[in-house]
Formats: sequence, structure tokens, C-alpha cells
Amino acid sequence: QVQLVESGGGLVQAGGSLRLSCAASVRTFSSYALGWFRQVPGKEREFVAAITWSAYSTKYADSVKGRFIISRDNDKKTVYLQMNSLKPEDTAVYYCAADRSVRFLTAVNEYDYWGQGTQVTVSS
Repeated sequence: QVQLVESGGGLVQAGGSLRLSCAASVRTFSSYALGWFRQVPGKEREFVAAITWSAYSTKYADSVKGRFIISRDNDKKTVYLQMNSLKPEDTAVYYCAADRSVRFLTAVNEYDYWGQGTQVTVSS
């Protein structure tokens, strides 16, 4: 069983930055592909970013490409999402996800484990 706990959300002005963290309680963290998703009320959860177990490959949604950076620290069993140049449309609950896979995963139904989410609000 994998438990994921996100932190780092909050309120920020447009153009500002936030760094989300997601700590995992699993022995073999380095074997897991990791991702970040976000969701606003009334809409489906959407893909934001993903990273492979080795951190060799990353993938981003077009809406965040060039502004967000996903990274991982396997020693700390933590995945990060650095969010820069934030826009009001980035406002959402952000979730981290994990699945035992050698490739990056971009679909909600590809992940078995989810955190509880952290709220990010960007004011204009």
C-alpha cells in the first residue's frame, strides 16, 4: 500500500510561484512512476505533469509547459511540482499520484494511488 501526502498549496497572486511536495510512504519509491493532476469543481481531473521512476523523462500538459517543473528525490521519497508564472486558471486542487511502472503515465485511470489533494488559488 502506498500513501501520498501533498503539501505546499496556498494563495498566491498571478505571476507568483509555489512549490508543491508529495511525500510517499512506500519502501520501493524509486520503482514508481509519479504524476500531478488537478481538478476544479464540476470538471474532470486533468493531467498536469508526469515523471518516470528514474527521472530521466518528464511530460507536461500544454497548458503548463514552460512554467511548471516536476522533479523527484528518491532518497526523500518525495515528488515536487515547481509552479512559476502562475495564472488564475491554474486555480485547482492539485493531486499527486503513483503507480508501479517504468514509463510515465498521463491518464487518471493509469494510477493506483492518490494523495488527498492540496488547494492552489491564484488571484488576479
